[in-house]
Parts: sequence; C-alpha cells; structure tokens
Amino acid sequence: MKKLDEYLKVAEAADYLGISQNTLRKWADEGRVTVRVNPANGYRMFREEDLRQFLSEASKPAVPKRAK
Repeated sequence: MKKLDEYLKVAEAADYLGISQNTLRKWADEGRVTVRVNPANGYRMFREEDLRQFLSEASKPAVPKRAK
C-alpha cells in the first residue's frame, strides 16, 4: 500500500498536467483521469504514474474518421 505522501493533491496534480484545478476535478468526476479518494476526509488524490499515463494517452495522434 502506498503512503499518503506518495499521492498528489488536486493543486499539485493540476499543475503537473498544466490545467486548472476545476478542470481536473471535472475530469476526475467524469472518469477521464484516475483518482482515488481518501476515506478519512474525502479528498481527491492522484498518483503521478496515473497522470503520466493520462498524458501519454492524450498525446497520441487522433485517428481521422473515414468519409463515407
């Protein structure tokens, strides 16, 4: 089990991704970014490896749709 200090808080994770805290909260609520919730206080927590994977997926080129 990871220690709590191995997780990023919302502000730190948003800075890591280069987005606003509100955008990160929205994306986490929508399931676009992996988030964990601290059971003691309900705070959102993010692992750096999950954020790195998200950035890797987001940086892949889009596959254009073929015209019918």
